[in-house]
Amino acid sequence: MIKLIGLVVVAVGFAFRMNPLLVVVAAGLVTGLVAGLPWHEVVTMLGQFFVDNRWLTLPVILMVPVVGLLERHGLQERMATLIRRAAGATAGRVLWIYQVLRGLTSMVGMGIGGHASMVRPLIVPMAEGATATKLGGVTDQARAQIRAHGAAAENVGNFFSDDIVVAVGAVLLIKAFFDNAGVEVPLGEIKLWGLPTALCVIAIGWWRYRRLDARLARAAAKPAAAREVKGPKR
Repeated sequence: MIKLIGLVVVAVGFAFRMNPLLVVVAAGLVTGLVAGLPWHEVVTMLGQFFVDNRWLTLPVILMVPVVGLLERHGLQERMATLIRRAAGATAGRVLWIYQVLRGLTSMVGMGIGGHASMVRPLIVPMAEGATATKLGGVTDQARAQIRAHGAAAENVGNFFSDDIVVAVGAVLLIKAFFDNAGVEVPLGEIKLWGLPTALCVIAIGWWRYRRLDARLARAAAKPAAAREVKGPKR
């Protein structure tokens, strides 16, 4: 049981908002040492895992400079300007549509999306632009709420939809867990029971983003109401 101390390290590290890379590496080192492995063997295993899976980091390494160049040349401003021209657009609607699209792409095994490639440079500026147009501006508190909900849209849309396709590793991981426990579950049933969860997440997301729009509208109405009560200066 003590070998699971790595999970405690991860939980504590994330709770204190430490560097995720350092937290994961520290958890791996602690787990290996607690399991009785020599230090050099633990380090060798970490290095081998990195070498074997280094291709996974290639899209991120290539995407970051591309997004940086696009932002330098006004990508966020263009997205905000574009969404301002859309009638009826709100931050909640923009984020809910993105969550739905993210879920649909995850269902078919497409990796379209991501915090660095979609949420930060595209989705959040569009949501902030919609808020600025509808409410007359974006405060720091509203901006923080929009960005938090944008990150949640990416995480929720991806996480609760990627267990519907066999090609995705999550389904195979669930299958392996049941096999080790001696429970025979066909892959088709795993996919089938993942679908209601994905649909519920879409419905809950619609409700959450409606609350976000209402909360932003109330926050924007308070200063206006205060100015009306105070009246013009003489």
